[in-house]
Amino acid sequence: MKKFMILGSDKPLTFLVLVIISIFITSFAVPSLCTAPLIETCLVDYGVKNFTLFPSNHAHGEDTRAYYGFLNFSIQNLRFAEPSMPKPMAIIMPESKEQLVMTVLCCRKGSWEIRVRCGGHSYEGTSSIATDGSAFVIIDLMNLNRVSVDLESQVAWVEGGATLGQTYYAISEASKDHGFSAGSCPTVGIGGHIAGGGFGLLSRKYGLAADNVEDALLVDADGRVLDREAMGEEVFWAIRGGGGGIWGIICAWKIKLLKVPETVAGFILSRPGTKRYVERLVHKWQHVAPKLSDGYYLSVFVGYGLPETAPTIGLSATFKGFFLGPKREALSELNKAFPELHVREGDCKEMSWIESVVYFSGLKPAGSSSSMSISQLNDRYVIDKLFFKAKSDYVRTPISSRGIRAAIDILEKEPKGYVILDPYGGFMEKTDTESIAFPHRKGNLFSIQYMVEWNEKDEQQNRSNGYINWIRGFYGSMSTFVSSAPRAAYINYMDLDLGVMNTSNEMELLMLNGNAPSSDAVERARVWGEKYFLSNYDKLVRAKTLIDPLNVFRHQQGIPPLSTSTS
Repeated sequence: MKKFMILGSDKPLTFLVLVIISIFITSFAVPSLCTAPLIETCLVDYGVKNFTLFPSNHAHGEDTRAYYGFLNFSIQNLRFAEPSMPKPMAIIMPESKEQLVMTVLCCRKGSWEIRVRCGGHSYEGTSSIATDGSAFVIIDLMNLNRVSVDLESQVAWVEGGATLGQTYYAISEASKDHGFSAGSCPTVGIGGHIAGGGFGLLSRKYGLAADNVEDALLVDADGRVLDREAMGEEVFWAIRGGGGGIWGIICAWKIKLLKVPETVAGFILSRPGTKRYVERLVHKWQHVAPKLSDGYYLSVFVGYGLPETAPTIGLSATFKGFFLGPKREALSELNKAFPELHVREGDCKEMSWIESVVYFSGLKPAGSSSSMSISQLNDRYVIDKLFFKAKSDYVRTPISSRGIRAAIDILEKEPKGYVILDPYGGFMEKTDTESIAFPHRKGNLFSIQYMVEWNEKDEQQNRSNGYINWIRGFYGSMSTFVSSAPRAAYINYMDLDLGVMNTSNEMELLMLNGNAPSSDAVERARVWGEKYFLSNYDKLVRAKTLIDPLNVFRHQQGIPPLSTSTS
């Protein structure tokens, strides 16, 4: 039986497993089959051999299973694995920087649209689909996942296809007192995470992942490999927090290693209760969490039937606390600032930093009720995938008790929905909004992620529209309690409801470069661009014009370049 290696695991993924993880399709959005021989010839001529093509009408067995296995392996939101979704002509998995360059050149030669994928966690599927009707390919970076740690210079080079888990594991293998400031989900790809301004438990101390990038290697639309000096400071500024998939392909990031103590403390504490009780806790939290010491991170999940409350179904607020130090100090500070939470010594655990990564990951091995092991941070396949839709907000003034009650009333109507509140303050408060492309800094108390998740059974009952309508209504009801002019949003929680540029006519306008007014595309994208990037939007347009004037790297919510004549 033929085998493919899925990196991040030391075990080969057989076609039998591919069948299991595939979402098998009987009717689907079919790419133009006449282009398949063309792209195969092109890739082979350019020395790229690790790819799988969309199966022809006569294909069956191994080829079909391989294609859908690799396609669905990294699609984390099942909304975009549906039969009706557009399918790529090919999934290409370069194994070296040179193959990545050749892949880009081949796609340019054939005028095939490019979608770049690492972990596949794009909330709106922009790393896996193209909705403008164009023939497209997925360049999946999963084979470019090496992490090289240099303790002497306190940096690491991380290839663009590595996951956060692989990055954390490699750092922990080299040092027990170093870490990196990024997110809690280990299967998230580091490329998109950094590009979108990814944050995590160390962010109040050390900032975002993008704040801790010293250099990068970018493959541009002409196949050039550009480091920081070669791409220029404007582009280097843009790729750190300016969104993924639109500047080129980052084949490696140079990140700073950050000092962490030998012992850290953490807790996950659920507080179920009445609406009034939960409202009081959340109201107090927003006055406490942003003002804790920089080494403290205290987030809260609010909803009905959250996993942390099982087997009890009902309203709860679940607090996740992380502290860079021993639990004695963590408890002392929190019980003074937030005595209503009643955190006891038995609620808090001491562990190493890498153990805290596992603790807060929330992931469990297949068929097991126990937590994953440290070595399993290298695994990149997500077992329990769901359909989901998300939105985001930023809060600059504490939400009134009335606002919190209104949110809880809406959550009561949909047990599959919840919100996550993440604190700012600390490093985030002290950092200038223009230091990198990510702008949401000083003045923000916390961010809100609205989320609703559902499973395949619910989808088959055609309830997805109901879930999406519910979260849209929830988001609309919160407008008076959050940031405004513009109402800010977080690019890593991409939300196509904010606006899209995905029709063929609009794409053609972008490619005319001088024959159409430059303001058309730029002003259309401003609708969502200023929500994600505030006053940094225009600077991002200039950077896009410098690095990708033909808009080769794009998606439904990208940043367009100015026309050639204007620029």
